[in-house]
Amino acid sequence: MFRNTYQNGFLSILYSCGSSPLAIWGMQVKNGYIKRVTDQEVRSLVLEIAGTNVTTTFITCPKDLKKVLGIKLPFVIMIIKNMKKYFTFEITILDDKDMHRRFRISNFQSTTRVKPFCTTMPIGLSGGWNQIQLNIADFTRRVYGTNYVETTRVQIHANCRIRRIYFADRLYPEDEMPVEFKLFLPRERKSNREAKGRVISKGEIKGDGDQLPDEPPQFLAGEDAVAETGKSKERLTLQEEFAVGPGVLMTRQKSDTASRKSVSLGKLKNESQLPENIEPADVTIKEAPEDEAEEESNANIAADNLGKDDMTDKGPEPSETDVTEDDGTRTETEEIVELAENNGG
Repeated sequence: MFRNTYQNGFLSILYSCGSSPLAIWGMQVKNGYIKRVTDQEVRSLVLEIAGTNVTTTFITCPKDLKKVLGIKLPFVIMIIKNMKKYFTFEITILDDKDMHRRFRISNFQSTTRVKPFCTTMPIGLSGGWNQIQLNIADFTRRVYGTNYVETTRVQIHANCRIRRIYFADRLYPEDEMPVEFKLFLPRERKSNREAKGRVISKGEIKGDGDQLPDEPPQFLAGEDAVAETGKSKERLTLQEEFAVGPGVLMTRQKSDTASRKSVSLGKLKNESQLPENIEPADVTIKEAPEDEAEEESNANIAADNLGKDDMTDKGPEPSETDVTEDDGTRTETEEIVELAENNGG
């Protein structure tokens, strides 16, 4: 299949998230199933192979038993999930002596057995997802003393879940592998997000060898700031006492107006804030009476008190003989008397 294909880097033969992952694979199922499911650990589609007997449920590549893969890359990598059941897979190779050798690897054997055409080896898988890396060229040289030529067939038996199976010319480090050939677990993604979005406290930030202070230095306000603070406090008092009644609100409005005027006077009298050619103005503020009725009653009481004082201080009325001219002025009665005397004479 791939003998006439340029082989370098990575060559994938199964990818569970593809549109047709088993396009070049043949299937045999007895007392089991082969289907694509969503794995909750990686939150992705994977191919699951399950059966009561590992020998009767498997997938094989190529689909046609008369064909061979013809892959010359020496490393085979499989991303497999351990289902904690019996599991085995086989890789058939061709060596330089034109002999087909088969490596059978399973998790239910404990010893390695070497036969002329088949070698069985044990494998230990950890819980969850595993990445199996096999150097087939090294196996062939150490077991049979021959040189590896190509891989002819790959066969995966139950029970497992498969993410990807691919060949490589060498083992690549994590930073050199393509993204689509990596297995990202949600735990790693979450930890990366938490590390990027972690809030750094003040004590962790250092500048010029010193830590930042826990609190900013106290701000010393000037006269204008004090005046503005007084205004804000007075407005806050107005809002708090608004629910008491209209009378309280009116009183507060007057006191608020008086405080504003006093602040304005303070600003006007501060000669340092005025230009040199302008003199500070002398302003007198008189507060208006609170009620007109109260003003009228106060005026009537004052008039009555004034009349009583006049009656108390006034002596006996002077007679006509006691009336004297003052600065050449005469009363109307004196003019009438003088006119009658002239007519009678």
